[in-house]
Amino acid sequence: MWFQSTLRLAARPRGFHLITDEVVQALPDLPSMRIGLLHAFIQHTSASLTINEDADPTVRGDFERHFNVMVPENAPYYRHTQEGSDDMPAHLKASLLGPSLSIPITEGRLAMGTWQGIYLCEHRDHAGPRQLVLTLNGERTRWRPEQAMPDPYRRRD
Repeated sequence: MWFQSTLRLAARPRGFHLITDEVVQALPDLPSMRIGLLHAFIQHTSASLTINEDADPTVRGDFERHFNVMVPENAPYYRHTQEGSDDMPAHLKASLLGPSLSIPITEGRLAMGTWQGIYLCEHRDHAGPRQLVLTLNGERTRWRPEQAMPDPYRRRD
């Protein structure tokens, strides 16, 4: 079975933003999947996706600070500067993290670790809405109406 949808994310400030719940909500067929794969792709060159710890919010700030040191603004060797001092660094950061994720699906849920979450990494100061293409591929469960559907939000250790 194949399923594809587009998820439009509201504009967010620069930083690392958890979007796991929004992604799951955009996948109505997820609970019916026994086994499969989710591919998430962001259609932009100055934002990226990553998976990392979702329990401690200080992780988000640490990521942002580290990337700002690693890829500084206003480097004298940048030539692509017509869209602002944050534009070229945003392209570099997006290339380092990448535009896509592949996440296994097991029994109707994303098979991520206990502390893992999906992040939108917004690298521009004043970005607009972002768009993801979400593609599910896999095998449906042999679900019977008397069975409870798997809860995609339930964490399993």
